[in-house]
Amino acid sequence: MPLAAAYADPGKPLFDKVLVANRGEIALRVVRTCQEMGIRSVVVYSTADRDSAAVLAADEAVQIGPGAPRRSYLYPPMIIEAALRTGAQAIHPGYGFLSEDPDFAEICARSGLVFIGPRPEVMTRLGDKVLARELMSEVGLPVVPGSARVVSDPAEVLATVKRIGLPVIIKASAGGGGRGMSVVRDWDELLPAFRATRAAARAVFGDERVYLERFWERARHVEVQVLADGHGNVVHLGERDCSVQRRHQKLVEESPAPGLAPEMRARLTDAAVQGASAAGYTGAGTFEFLVNGDQAAFIEVNCRIQVEHPVTEMVTGIDLVREQIRVAAGLPLSVSQQSVRMCGVAVECRVNAEDPSRDFAPCPGELTEFVPPGGPFVRVDTHAYPGWSVPPHYDSLLAKVIVWAPDREQALCRMNRALREFRIGGRGIRTTRDLLRDVLAHPAFRAGEHGTALLRQLDEMNDLAMR
Repeated sequence: MPLAAAYADPGKPLFDKVLVANRGEIALRVVRTCQEMGIRSVVVYSTADRDSAAVLAADEAVQIGPGAPRRSYLYPPMIIEAALRTGAQAIHPGYGFLSEDPDFAEICARSGLVFIGPRPEVMTRLGDKVLARELMSEVGLPVVPGSARVVSDPAEVLATVKRIGLPVIIKASAGGGGRGMSVVRDWDELLPAFRATRAAARAVFGDERVYLERFWERARHVEVQVLADGHGNVVHLGERDCSVQRRHQKLVEESPAPGLAPEMRARLTDAAVQGASAAGYTGAGTFEFLVNGDQAAFIEVNCRIQVEHPVTEMVTGIDLVREQIRVAAGLPLSVSQQSVRMCGVAVECRVNAEDPSRDFAPCPGELTEFVPPGGPFVRVDTHAYPGWSVPPHYDSLLAKVIVWAPDREQALCRMNRALREFRIGGRGIRTTRDLLRDVLAHPAFRAGEHGTALLRQLDEMNDLAMR
């Protein structure tokens, strides 16, 4: 029996060929699941990625443009043309790039291609953070105190902040990936930050709309993974703690969230399922929350697979990419809420080509040494290898190190060993590896009592140690 037949319902075949409209480790990740399902894979690539691991692993590869994303991975005509020319029936967008672009999903549909993700109208509603807040508030989810709508003039900004208080965070309505955000702690900084955030949002996202939220200084960032199909089934796969961040982007993720009270866990997972059902969501998605003591509030939805999805896979044994492909093919989820079992603890660390001593500035260059760790219950998702040049055009992620253990203490010990074992070197290359080990050793992190301010606390500890 072909592998694909084992994954499909009788009489409902899956796709024969899927095009992966992405690069790096996520492209390789999708290719591997396609191969296990008996589905042929096509990878598109820019001239900067012609020798990438995903290109080498895929059944077919099509060059779509130069290194600049706007002329390759963010250029729909070339991606659609590659899919049609190779006979692909569906496009998996991975994360980033076009993964949350409803216009691209519409173009796929008009071209006779299946977009592996939620419907365009759902992405439009949830991708706009203000509209998403409105919808979740309507169905009863708590939201972080803030502006009820987009703010467009200084008077509105001042009135909102007088009502909710400082500090606040100014967010681009169309933002994502940690971009388009400014934290303001002082009244004198408020209006300059408002103007600067609007200008940055216009430049990056082509949409200058912003809104305000109260900034909870020491809150935890906790997200819930959901899966939903077109047959009315919605399940959650537990939660992840993603509180260790730099520039509002995650560095360390773990599942389950340490020290989370069972009552809070139930509140968050129930809210995520309720929100996904209300939105008519299909596929894999993430509902993100802030937890501040006994308070919890919805902040946004990510309408795609997340960078940190492996920790959920490690504790549930469920292949999220496989479920995405099944749902896009019109099949029901292969799991029910009753069948989901959470086992042990998984932790992920993102090893980026960045210099932490220079505010995490990207460090493109040639890798002369790259030896990932191994051993029991260690997974490394990477596209890098010795001799590969880290291009300057893209995200700086080199590898995700994921470990599993029966409990958190063993998982942290295993991660520390894995990071120590990870050998990386090259001309111009600096990485976050050693910083991650410092995070693992921080008392608040070890105790599971950390929040989004952890890296600032780590900097303060280092400053004191140097005096």
